[in-house]
Amino acid sequence: MDLDAFNRYSTDEAREALRPCLDVDRWIDGVVDARPFSTVESALEAAHSSANPLSDDEIAQAMSHHPRIGEKAEGSSAEAAHSSREQASLGDLDGSVQARLAAGNAAYEERFDRVFLIRAAGRTPDEILAELERRMSNTDTQELAEVGEQLIQIAVLRLEGILA
Repeated sequence: MDLDAFNRYSTDEAREALRPCLDVDRWIDGVVDARPFSTVESALEAAHSSANPLSDDEIAQAMSHHPRIGEKAEGSSAEAAHSSREQASLGDLDGSVQARLAAGNAAYEERFDRVFLIRAAGRTPDEILAELERRMSNTDTQELAEVGEQLIQIAVLRLEGILA
């Protein structure tokens, strides 16, 4: 799909195309209602502003579609395909990195009661591990805000990928 096709989609078609980017109805409605877009950049700006900020409930809903960092998404859904592409930059993790990531994921889940979420695209395993370690010292409120921002970054990247 490209920008022109997205602009021509019916409301239902556009909603269906957007849901794998971020499963938040308010965000989907905001982006769909802002059409038509003259440029991909204007669509991405609308995507960012429509999502910001995400509520606690919206974050919980959106998080249900994200696998642990370093683990392959299961299934053949559009969300799983997006996740696999985004984590491709991690490559084949060597044993020590995989072990550190697994331990970090477990500690994070124990601390925050959800999977660790980060925009993996464009980041190395060492950068992801450093962010995981840094974020462990966040308060619950700080971490929830960071998760929301990561969800927004992921949504914008996914939208860019389907419009390009």
